[in-house]
Amino acid sequence: MDGNKSPAVVFSVLLLLSSSSAVLEPADLLYDSAVRAFYDGDYGSVVRHMEGAISSHREARSTRVRCRLRCQDQHPFGETFWDLRFFDTVLRRAACMNGCIEEKLGAQSVHKVSEDVVQDFNRRIPYNYLQMAYQKLKQPDKAAEAAHTYFQANPEHVEMGQNLEQYKDLQGVKESHFVDREARPHQHSFTTAVKLYDRGDYEGAITLFEEALVEYYKADVDCRALCQGPQKFEGHDHLRYRYSFHELVSDHFTQVLHCEHECVRDLATRPGRLSPMENYLPLHYDYLQFAYFKVDGMEEALQCALTYLLFHEGEEFMMENVDYYREMLGRDGEPREKAAWYLRRHKQELELLLIGSEIMGAEFTEGNYWGSTGGRDPSDRIPSGTDGGMEYVPISEKKNAAIAPPQHLGEGGPVLYDGVEVVQNSVDLNGTQRVLLDHVISEEECAELRHLAEVATLAGDGYKGKRSPHTPNEHFEGATVLKTLQHGFEGRVPMQSARLFYEASERARRIVESYFMLNSTLHFSYTHLVCRTAITGQQDHRNDLSHPIHADNCLLDPDAHECWKEPPAYTNRDYSALLYLNGDFEGGEFIFTEMDAKTVTASVKPKCGRMVGFSSGGENPHGVKAVTRGQRCAVALWFTLNPLYRELERLQADEVILALDTQAVLGQGLNINPKDEL
Repeated sequence: MDGNKSPAVVFSVLLLLSSSSAVLEPADLLYDSAVRAFYDGDYGSVVRHMEGAISSHREARSTRVRCRLRCQDQHPFGETFWDLRFFDTVLRRAACMNGCIEEKLGAQSVHKVSEDVVQDFNRRIPYNYLQMAYQKLKQPDKAAEAAHTYFQANPEHVEMGQNLEQYKDLQGVKESHFVDREARPHQHSFTTAVKLYDRGDYEGAITLFEEALVEYYKADVDCRALCQGPQKFEGHDHLRYRYSFHELVSDHFTQVLHCEHECVRDLATRPGRLSPMENYLPLHYDYLQFAYFKVDGMEEALQCALTYLLFHEGEEFMMENVDYYREMLGRDGEPREKAAWYLRRHKQELELLLIGSEIMGAEFTEGNYWGSTGGRDPSDRIPSGTDGGMEYVPISEKKNAAIAPPQHLGEGGPVLYDGVEVVQNSVDLNGTQRVLLDHVISEEECAELRHLAEVATLAGDGYKGKRSPHTPNEHFEGATVLKTLQHGFEGRVPMQSARLFYEASERARRIVESYFMLNSTLHFSYTHLVCRTAITGQQDHRNDLSHPIHADNCLLDPDAHECWKEPPAYTNRDYSALLYLNGDFEGGEFIFTEMDAKTVTASVKPKCGRMVGFSSGGENPHGVKAVTRGQRCAVALWFTLNPLYRELERLQADEVILALDTQAVLGQGLNINPKDEL
């Protein structure tokens, strides 16, 4: 490299390259064309455009990775680190990457897609369209492949699960057609290795575990390369203006570093999941140390055991294994250098992140990347004490105490209000801590709250303004109690209606608290008047859910039959309730499922005055079937037993109601500051 070229030369290269014409058709345009073709019934075009969109999306990603890595190698930072030399390298890398990427993709601006499209690809929505299009084109083998790929990231999708069962019975569809087209190589090898291990095929398991590690470290390089663009750091926008140039550089570097640091979590997270697989990377070495032991590979077993201890220093069971292997070999060993280097870098990044986040004024907390040692039965971990009979407990068989229902279980308490009727209890609803009640509010009250919803609800309220947060086939509108009271004071809605919303939610809270015989006060965590409206023209061939299967206070992991009680779940919610305002729509049934998010255990058809209440944990996975015609409205309520997590808006609303009742606000303004919590 000629280190004497001026920055002006670099910029001239940039300008020259920017004039290149597009080579690769943008994924978002192809995706949009495919969706339009689908609703026009042109299924051949759906397949052509959607397959093109998937290919374009994949190619754009791989091109960015390849070019960024190539340019890093071509323009490394030298040992002499002074200002001009540093920025010379930065500018040359930028020019190199722009030229490399645009040579393949064309102008990069053409390939900047919206966040909604990015999320659709992450959720594998294109494969949902593909499976329906291939089905219409009488290509069941390709339809099965697309359906299987979609289902891997959307296991809560009941209808797709049913479709897959039907494909299995179709002539011409073989087991080999059920492949995941978006499978991540490192996860695929690991999952297959565990299956071989569980069958006792230790040689085969070793081969695949080693392959999984190679693929993992490759995927880590790719993941980190993709971080070299605009980022967000805990809600802080990329490159917000700062007075100091070096603060600006520091902000961006910290955001990129945070993204790279989080690759640990990304690589351990299965498609469509929010929570990573527990103890993912260290578990490779745990499995390997015992598999090598089973095939008399004592030296490799010792090396893998020592590597595991890099992640879990001083772990008793592995220390005993190491002692055993040393005794058998008559010598010591060393952990694998790749893992040791990986951990050294991880710790150095953490130190820099703590400094950078402090400069940005942003709070940073180190994630619990491999804090749990799970994966095997502790009673069978020491080779010297098992006569070779040690077995691992598969990850999918582990249980998480977080899914346990509240400690003091009870139900059948009084419903407090005349006319309220218990229709079904937990036994009838095939679960625990569940109840269905009718006549919680009257027809007149339902009508009044429906009218309030028409006037006061806002599109995307409670979901950061997203009009269709759960499905592109419905619009979502919502309003909080405090917001409606504010509208009432301003004369935009009848104050009587706003008060009814407040009073109906309090009625629901008291019923849930009494019926489940709680021995402490139930507080509001969040209250939302919500309506879901089917979008006309988008209901044909629809097979998604209005609200995917989930639990309210933990992250549901259907494959592992676990529910992780950790952020971003609202972990302090204890009970939930839905008070329905109407039933004059099609679809929209509320469903409970098993932990697999597939097996429906109970279904509730909404109607005016009906309320379903239940505990909020992993014992009660639930969702909403598609609303295919009309509008479905309800009051959604979440409660907590912890007063520290009471809803701020509710406390403010209590003050407003008290002020109104005592006539203290006559002729005065209300200081109301709505704050959405979802």
